[in-house]
This record gives sequence, structure tokens and C-alpha cells, in this order.
Amino acid sequence: MEKGNSTASRFEVKKYILKKNLKRDIPSSIVVFLVALPLCLGIALASGAPLFAGLVAGIVGGIVVGSISGSQLSVSGPAAGLTAIVLGAIGSLGSYEIFLLALVLAGALQLVLGLIKAGTIGNYFPSSVIEGMLAGIGLLLIRKQLSHAVGYDKDYFLDESIAQRGAENAWSAVVNALNAFSLSATLISVLSILILVYWPKIKKLNSIPAPFIVVALGIGLALLFKGTNYALSEDHMVNIPLFDGWHEFKGLFTSPDFSAIGKTEVWVVALTIAVVASLETLLGIEAVDKMDPIKRITPTNRELIAQGVGNMTSAMLGGLPMTSVIVRSSANVNAGARTKMSSIIHGTMLFLSLILIPNVINMIPLACLAAILLVTGYRLTRVSLFKHMYHKGWDQFVPFVVTVLAVVFTDLLKGVGIGMALSIFYLLRTNMRNPYFYKMTEEGDKKNIRIKLAEEVSFLNKAAIQVLLTGIPKETNVIIDGSNSRFIDPDVLETIFNYKHNAYTKGIIVTLENIKSYYTVPKLNTKIVEEINP
Repeated sequence: MEKGNSTASRFEVKKYILKKNLKRDIPSSIVVFLVALPLCLGIALASGAPLFAGLVAGIVGGIVVGSISGSQLSVSGPAAGLTAIVLGAIGSLGSYEIFLLALVLAGALQLVLGLIKAGTIGNYFPSSVIEGMLAGIGLLLIRKQLSHAVGYDKDYFLDESIAQRGAENAWSAVVNALNAFSLSATLISVLSILILVYWPKIKKLNSIPAPFIVVALGIGLALLFKGTNYALSEDHMVNIPLFDGWHEFKGLFTSPDFSAIGKTEVWVVALTIAVVASLETLLGIEAVDKMDPIKRITPTNRELIAQGVGNMTSAMLGGLPMTSVIVRSSANVNAGARTKMSSIIHGTMLFLSLILIPNVINMIPLACLAAILLVTGYRLTRVSLFKHMYHKGWDQFVPFVVTVLAVVFTDLLKGVGIGMALSIFYLLRTNMRNPYFYKMTEEGDKKNIRIKLAEEVSFLNKAAIQVLLTGIPKETNVIIDGSNSRFIDPDVLETIFNYKHNAYTKGIIVTLENIKSYYTVPKLNTKIVEEINP
């Protein structure tokens, strides 16, 4: 057995260094790096934390979480959905160092959740809600990046809701963007979008990733415009922190304040971050698995362990909390990544860029990155997706559309919660309508009805069964057949037995076939589950 595991491990490692995989993973890692860099900085700014903290979380998310995670395409890093929690927590706890302590504890709680196999909760989210969440995030991406595409580059970060930052920073940002219109930034973003759309179709040139061409073009045009009336300002460019020597670099790191571990509010913040980050990660993983062209399934318990270790590491280095991030993950998928080497390499690039070429990175126009995210957003919320969901029926389409709108107008978790509530409503309605099917025949003056119960008959089916039985006419032979049923709820059994006992008063003869007096809930094959979801 040990020899088999050893062979499997060697095969697992070998696939990450195969030329055919690296040929896709390395270009994809460049795309993710270019998308992640400004988001790491922007989310740190929005969270009221040092900009360096966002880079730390991005580096740890790529290298540490990427190495431990079982997901091949997911990319972890600082999450925009946590900005409001982090901003409020830093203020309420009194210092960033105490907040880092809460993050260490949150990571430890995630580690425990993974060890007790709580990751399966992600399997209970309907596909309509997952698709709606993706489409909603796509719309938010487009809405936010449009302003950057025309040169309005203040407060650069990814909002996950329109309400999150207030009306002044939401739709009115479009008006502000028109007032701050930059012809040069708009030209760069338009040309970038054209390259992203048409470059992959050029067979002889598409081996070079389109986003790399976009960034090269952006830097070239920014240099060309320099010194003219169309020159880009500092607000239009990427801006990462600079340092001079080891002493200044070491001073960028911050350590948690463990002296506050006895404070109740620290544990409240830790629990909040652990729960929210875990849910966002599980939803993100579910979404990424749906986008995976090879349709691989991520072990969710292992993912929670990876996220827990990542958040603890990030906190010890002074970084922000992280989750599996859909924006970077979808960019990774769309760029053609095949294994998690893309995530690991992107984290390494973040680290090396911070050390080696900070001045070059600061030459990239934000309009280039906005173009990449606009194309990513469109792919998440394409028109064909809405048509596809519509053809799946109202019970799928309505929760999908409601989730999209709720994510856009509230935030990610509230939107998913609203979508889940509506999906449960449709599920209950369908479940109540399908507890059985029946067949009616007539022999002379006597009617015969055979009622065949479903495989699973829960207490939710009780009302529908009662209505059917009550409506059966007098002088009828009734056969209630439970041969297909693996489980019948005790409340439903009571209804059936009571009906059989009292039906003679109407001249109704009731026969029960293959219906037991008691059913136990069918047990799950835990061995198979553990193999699929270790």
C-alpha cells in the first residue's frame, strides 16, 4: 500500500514539470500575475491596511496555498469580499497588529474545519446559484473596470457590491469617470481589448500570451505619450512600494500582537473571518471546478486546510486574509492553465517583482489591466449563459437571475444567500409535487387506483399525499406501493396507516405493498466519500 502511495506521489509531482503542462502554466501565471498585482494593492488600500500587506497575501496565496491545495486551477489571494470586515475589524480592535492576531486564530479555525471534514458544505450549493454568482461578479468587474479603462484610476480595487462603498463610489463613479476622461488611457484600453480578442486567433503568433502583448503595448504607449499633452499621470499607473536595502525591506513586515489573545472581540473577529473566508473559498472552488475544461474535482477539506495554513502564514508576515479568488482563478482558466504550477509561479513572480523590478512594474498603465479584467468579466457574464440558463427551465433561471441581481446590488455572500433561499423554495415545491405517481383503472362499477411512492418520501410530501388520499372517491380499491422507496418519513407512514385504518368507512379497501412499519435513513458509503473528498 505504501509503495502504491509513493508511486502515486511521484506521478503527481511529475505532472507539474511536464513540458506540455508548463507550456500552458507559465504563460497563464504571467496573466494571473498581471491581474493579481494591482488587486493586491487595491484591496489593501480598501481594507485600511499597509499596501505591502496585500502583496504579502498574494505571495503567500500563490506559493503556500498553491502548494498545499488540491485545486489545479484555483488562485488564492486577498479577497475584495473581506475588505469591509477587515476595515471594521482594524478600527474596532485598535491596531493592525491585534487584527493580525485575529487572522492567525481565523486560520487555525479553518485548519480545524478542514480536519473535521466540514468542506462538504460547498457541495450543497445549486449550480444555478454558482452560475449566478459568477455572472454577478462578471458584471461587477465590467462596471468597476469601465472607469479605469477611460482613465479614472482613483481608489483602484475590486468592489464586490454596489452598496459596499456607498452610492458616491458606485454608479456615480461612471459620471466621475467621464469628467476625468483620458484619451491616452482610453486608447490603450481599446487597443488592449482588441488584442485580447483577436490575438489568440492568429495561429502563427498566439503562442505568445495576449496579456503579455497588452502590457508591452501599454508600457510602450505610456513612454510614447510621456512629455506630451496626452501623458499619463501617476494615478494612471501601477504603484507598488519601493525600498532601499534589506533594512527597509525587513521593516515592511508586521508581527501579530499575541498579548491581546484573551480579548473576546479578537475571537469574534477571528470566527467571522474564518466563516466568511471559508464560505467564499468553497463557493469559489465550486465555481472554478465548473470552469475547468478537464472537469477535475477539488478536495474541499484539503482546501480548507490549505487556506488555514495560508492565512496563518500571511498573518505572521503582516499580510491580509485570503480566499480562493474567482477573478484571478477565472483569468487563470481563460489563459489556459493546466495545473497549480500556474498559481505557484504567479506567487513567485509577485515576490520577485517586488524585489527585482519594482520600477518596471510601476510603468504599467492601469488601463491595460482594466482591459484584461473587462474581457474576463464578459466571459463570466456572456449573453449565451443567460440563454442557456433560460432553456433549463424557470426553476433554474429564476434563482440564477435573482442571484446575479442580488450579488450586484448587495454583496457576494448576501447575494448567494438570497439565491440559495429561492433555490430551496423551488426545490421544496418540486419535492412536494413528486412524491408519487398513480394509475387508475375501472372494472365494472369498481375503481382501482395504484399509488407508487417515490424513492425518497420526506415529511415535505405529507401534505400532497394527504390531498391525494382525501380526494379518492368512495367504493375504490387502493393499492399503495412502496417497492421503490428506500426511505419513507414516519409522518408519512402515520398518514398512510391511519388512512388504511379508517378508509373502510367510505367503502374503500386499502392494500399496502412493500411498505415497512419503520425506515432508517440510508447510510452513505463513507469509504467512497473519503476517496473522492479526502
